[in-house]
Amino acid sequence: MSQAYFTRDKIVQHHIDSFNKFIDYGLQKIIDEQKIIETDIEDTYLKLGKIRVEHPVVKEADGAIEKLYPNEARLRNLSYSGPLYLEMSVVKEGIESEVMEAKIGQLPIMVKSKICNLLGLSEPEKVRYGEDPLDPGGYFIIGGTERVVMTLEDLAPNKILVEYGERYGDSIEVAKVFSQKRGYRALVIVERGRKSLLEVSFPSISGRVYFITLMRALGIVTDEDIVNAVSSDPEIIKFMLENLEEAEVETQEEAIEKIGARVAAGQAKEYQIKRANYVIDRYLFPHLGNDMRDRISKAHFLARMAESCFELALGKRTEDDKDHYANKRLKLAGDLMEDLFRVSFNRLARDIKYQLERANMRNRELNVATIVRADVLTDRLQHPLATGNWVGGRTGVSQLLDRNDYISTLSHLRRVISPLSRAQPHFEARDLHATQWGRLCPSETPEGPNCGLVKNFAQMVELSTGIEEIESIKKILYDLNVEKVVVKVPEIPARIKEILLDEFGEEIIEEFEETPEIETKYKEEDFYDYSDVDDSGSMFGD
Repeated sequence: MSQAYFTRDKIVQHHIDSFNKFIDYGLQKIIDEQKIIETDIEDTYLKLGKIRVEHPVVKEADGAIEKLYPNEARLRNLSYSGPLYLEMSVVKEGIESEVMEAKIGQLPIMVKSKICNLLGLSEPEKVRYGEDPLDPGGYFIIGGTERVVMTLEDLAPNKILVEYGERYGDSIEVAKVFSQKRGYRALVIVERGRKSLLEVSFPSISGRVYFITLMRALGIVTDEDIVNAVSSDPEIIKFMLENLEEAEVETQEEAIEKIGARVAAGQAKEYQIKRANYVIDRYLFPHLGNDMRDRISKAHFLARMAESCFELALGKRTEDDKDHYANKRLKLAGDLMEDLFRVSFNRLARDIKYQLERANMRNRELNVATIVRADVLTDRLQHPLATGNWVGGRTGVSQLLDRNDYISTLSHLRRVISPLSRAQPHFEARDLHATQWGRLCPSETPEGPNCGLVKNFAQMVELSTGIEEIESIKKILYDLNVEKVVVKVPEIPARIKEILLDEFGEEIIEEFEETPEIETKYKEEDFYDYSDVDDSGSMFGD
């Protein structure tokens, strides 16, 4: 069995599959997020289309373009990268010019990926090109140097975690979620403080906001609706009544004004209201959307966090174990390259905007082929891979591949690192956790400050890499009598359970009577939480 497993090139397949997914979906997804590049030229913008990447090539001194193979890149100190082409057209006064495909840069290519020139070659052919037939691939070549992108371990995004905290020497209950979408990560915290009052903190607002104030700002206004949104438990309702007695606002308009006074103190009232609406839509639970119509979904999610706090206070649930591997996600090479490409492409978009405006000022023709500077994107992609200094301030993300021997190379390619500081004890994070069984090796970790924070995959582990075909998940849920929440005021009976699905919003189960098997399962499990279906590698794929 083990012989059959290891003859299928599974050693670094997680890196290769992740990079292939980035090529197939990630690149185009980032372009679709941008869609157009706005300019300061009147009635003029740049429309973006399809993106594609070609196999690695090298341009010789005589102008000839030849295929580039990994060993040649090593020997000649070249970067093993393929050209990126993007369809673009200038739209001026509603008239779209001819669509042109322009080279926007060079994308580093992972060895043995679907874009690698070694793919499909026989062992004798690999030897002819100077390659070891047993080399697993899964790394990059930048300036002739082999670099491996490490697998990063982090807390699961978009998932509510509850724990005990401390404020002014008193123990408090805290629910937190790392809301993440399109590379942006926002920490939202709900705390149960004095007199059982709930307070919420999130980015771009100083201090904490009362839970009731934020719920009313999101459109859940009446006392009854707020209580129904949180829970039907009599003990929790008692806590909610204490919060309602201390409420500082009564209407949605008052709530928006209250938040506006916090986010834009000293400004005109109109600006404060505008800024408050922007902050709520942009920075509160970005994974649920950033439009005004998404506020009801955000109110549902916020109410669920409040319920979790109260349940912890009443002893109806325990703290979430942050070291449990169900609460962890792994960022693989493809996920990290997607983060890097998103930031790099945004920089290229700003440069294209500048070049368009400069060409217009000089009365030149707005030609796509002449305004794109491919070096801007290429340098932004290659520099982090060469140095390990990644977007978001992370360091050591890419490392020099260990070539001391074959086993060292395999170990390095299957390494998992934690973002926690090596200078702090972090005893629980360093300990061996029972949920790591079969997933991480219990003994392969270094001594010293990295002990327990640098780990390695178990020998036969396989990783799932997230789900892109979100429509297929919707169909399955609808087939199970799941209905989308479309009501403006949440009146969810206790028998109805929630399913939370990333980038889809909130669903509720209806008509349990028609699906007895599903009803039984939900009663046993309380609810299924699909908020962990994200773009990161998950070791709990099923």
